[in-house]
Amino acid sequence: MSNKSLLLEALGSIEPSLLSYGEWLNVGMALHEEGFCCEDWEDWSSQDTSRYHPDECKAKWASFSHNNNAPIKGGTIIHYAKEQGWSPSSGHQLDWNDTITSFSYNSSAPANHVNELITYLETLFNADDYVGYVTQSYYSNGRYAPTKGCYDRTAGEVIEKLIQTNDIECALGSYDKSAGAWIRFNPLDGKGVSNDNVVSFKYALVESDNLPIKVQETLIRNLHLPVAALVSSGGKSLHAIVKVDAATRTEYDERVQKLYSICEDEGLTLDKQNKNPSRLSRMPGITRDGNLQHLIGTNLGEASWLAWTEWLSKRELELPSIENLLIMQNNPPVLAPELISGVLRQGHKMLLAGSSKAGKSYLLIELCIAIAEGAKWLQWQCSQGKVLYVNLELDRASCYDRFIEVYNRKGISTSNISNIDIWNLRGKAIPMDKIAPVLIERATDAGYIAVVVDPIYKCITGDENSASEMAHFTNQFDKVCNALGCSVIYAHHHSKGKQGSKRSMDRASGSGVFARDSDALLDMIQLSMDGNILDEAKSIYSISDDEASRLTAWRIEGTLREFAPFQPLDIFFNYPIHIVDDSDLLVAASTHISPSSISTATKNARAMQRQKHLDKAFDAISSSGTVTTAGLASELDVSTRTVLRYLSESEKYTNDNGVISRI
Repeated sequence: MSNKSLLLEALGSIEPSLLSYGEWLNVGMALHEEGFCCEDWEDWSSQDTSRYHPDECKAKWASFSHNNNAPIKGGTIIHYAKEQGWSPSSGHQLDWNDTITSFSYNSSAPANHVNELITYLETLFNADDYVGYVTQSYYSNGRYAPTKGCYDRTAGEVIEKLIQTNDIECALGSYDKSAGAWIRFNPLDGKGVSNDNVVSFKYALVESDNLPIKVQETLIRNLHLPVAALVSSGGKSLHAIVKVDAATRTEYDERVQKLYSICEDEGLTLDKQNKNPSRLSRMPGITRDGNLQHLIGTNLGEASWLAWTEWLSKRELELPSIENLLIMQNNPPVLAPELISGVLRQGHKMLLAGSSKAGKSYLLIELCIAIAEGAKWLQWQCSQGKVLYVNLELDRASCYDRFIEVYNRKGISTSNISNIDIWNLRGKAIPMDKIAPVLIERATDAGYIAVVVDPIYKCITGDENSASEMAHFTNQFDKVCNALGCSVIYAHHHSKGKQGSKRSMDRASGSGVFARDSDALLDMIQLSMDGNILDEAKSIYSISDDEASRLTAWRIEGTLREFAPFQPLDIFFNYPIHIVDDSDLLVAASTHISPSSISTATKNARAMQRQKHLDKAFDAISSSGTVTTAGLASELDVSTRTVLRYLSESEKYTNDNGVISRI
């Protein structure tokens, strides 16, 4: 069977609707390269009735004549056909030109390393292009560095020598197995290795060495980068040789700047020193300190720089469709479940803001425990599930000790402590746009319903007073929420100065983006306590003299996007736990916001709210039996002392030795 017949048989077995847009283009370019006509591509494409557009193939076909930098050949069609279950009817043995290297990271080395290098050279260079490569190195400042190397041989000459010797060292020269070897990915003039000696600005190097290899691979794939060749460096990075197809050095610099900017925005941190066109990259097929500089794949992602920019434009335009309210009324979307009842839904973001010494970290630890155990946090019921605590501030032992201390002081059983995971990053914290992709990669299958980041000042990306930079920072939380389907909860500190005269949403330090971005903002401001309040608190909440000496009081105010606002919540911080002031000792406490008027208004509103709760509880109990102070305390989930306070404020009830009657 001829090669053309084989390709037509393979093409006929490929279902175009199962290919991505980039893969569909690859098929067209392969047909063009193998001498087929546009009608062959058109006829095959028309099988995909949902995406086929007449004359689209014809418009693309003309551009393929200019794509000679790294042509896609018939092996691509063979590869796609095999992926869909095809095997050649004639048992044809595929030759070298049919071979396709798939995009998968495999630590095992191919049998023939020479062929790796030949494939690399054939992909990146024309036969008459001069190639720069380095096999000699020297050791300096704790690392191996390349020499100037060779630059006066063409790709054709190098390939011929490799074929003749079937040995890289015989063809290119011996190299230090500890150092490895390098190659320049852009063609030279045969006279030197500087940027001025580059004659064709085809490629740029994308390399990141501070993310796990698999994360690098995932980000490169997700970005559809037009990669001519992807090489494992034999160390901690991948080297992606990206097609930039620039006509001049100026255009090259502009395109590389755009490439690097987009990669950085997507969380792929790059080595900025790699921007120059004469840069060296790792040579595939070479051993480096016991590891192989391995060719992972060729012609990955979009087919060209132009195709990639078109893909980027389409991605930006992939916005949700406009929906009709009547149709939505008949089939309403389901609201996300409440993670913190009346405060936060699962998949949304919450900011806890407050000054130092408010015990924000302890309050977040209490929240983690409440989620893990399906218990109340302060006055709000939490859904039960797995939670990840990202610890950026405490050493590992101290963090563990705090969780156990809070469990013990609150008297909560540790029966569901396995629902809590901790990621200790003290001393290893990096900006959030670098943490987010690693977090997503590690937590994808963990099933977290919440991720708590404490505190964010350790991982802020950019200037916290810049609205645009903080919008970029908070967008990282959106990425985590969307990728994992969980809530992200984080703590931030107040700005300097007195906070009492400010609105709760204006107290957090830095840009107002913090307060306005979160779906729920809980802000803590300290209250002043006089001696009478302190004495009553000791009695009501069983606080010892030693504990009272360090007791502080706080008011939590909320700004909620999804729920009605709640009345300000007053709490005591009795290290290491927080106690809700359900006896209203702190209602009149000062926050420096016109205390007399605020305490009166708040007092009246809370008194009315208490009476409603009391009436509801009385009705619930009286329908089935006698109402007692103990029964009301159980129904209201407060202490008996608090129930007595509620009754003393009301003229509607009598108390006869613990039996309550309505007048």
